[in-house]
Amino acid sequence: MPALRHPVKINVDLGEGYGNFKCGPDDELIPLIDHANIACGFHAGDPLIMQQTVRSCKTHNIAIGAHPGLPDIQGFGRREIKMSPEELTAMVTYQVGALRGFLDAEGVPLNHVKPHGVLYGMMYRDKEICRAVYAGVPKGVPVFGLAGTYHEEVAKELDLPFVAELYGDVKYNPDKTLVIDRKKKYGLLIFCPFNGCDADFVPRAWTAEETKKHIRSQVETSSVTAVNGENVELPIGDHQVSLCCHSDSPGAVEIVTAARAIVDEFNKKHFS
Repeated sequence: MPALRHPVKINVDLGEGYGNFKCGPDDELIPLIDHANIACGFHAGDPLIMQQTVRSCKTHNIAIGAHPGLPDIQGFGRREIKMSPEELTAMVTYQVGALRGFLDAEGVPLNHVKPHGVLYGMMYRDKEICRAVYAGVPKGVPVFGLAGTYHEEVAKELDLPFVAELYGDVKYNPDKTLVIDRKKKYGLLIFCPFNGCDADFVPRAWTAEETKKHIRSQVETSSVTAVNGENVELPIGDHQVSLCCHSDSPGAVEIVTAARAIVDEFNKKHFS
């Protein structure tokens, strides 16, 4: 019996450009995923980008969710902002409603809601913030979140279906929470052999093998190596599972391609 009791899906945050600025390789990522989290204009995205991303996902039969964030385009929704519960609820209602307008125009249902960036972290640390955010989620719409935290507890309290997330390109703290960086960092450091380097090491993207190792432990044993080297168990339980990767991570296409291979292998082995 595998540690995870349901097939694993893959979700990626998409539509996170703004105006003429493009964030990630969305067109290359969409065919590789199952769930799309589309930015709703507060941390990234604009009406034209939202419309185009919805249409692209529809073409590839990708389930679409809203990805509401804090009102912080410059900080990409990864800086904390103090807001009242009423503001948080209204902010989420506004963003989900905006995406729903584009979904309705294309005849596509809203599959889920997944808060973005530092808001996601604020929610698993503060129950009242989590309650306020989830109060803006339409009744009966699933929420994606971190199992064993207020995400799961409040979703149950408000009778919202809960999908537990794993993370393919994010490191974990020993307390099973996430290391949320304002700007996605490269996975590892390697020796720089060239003259003129300012340091002995330079950053590089996660490789496919490193990604597979990180993902495989989560998928096959429901555990992960934290930043301090400790192996920690992830309390997924009997929830549906979606593995998150990010379009703004260096090497995003390679990361998601590696994730797709290992998830498909796991699903075929245990759920075919």
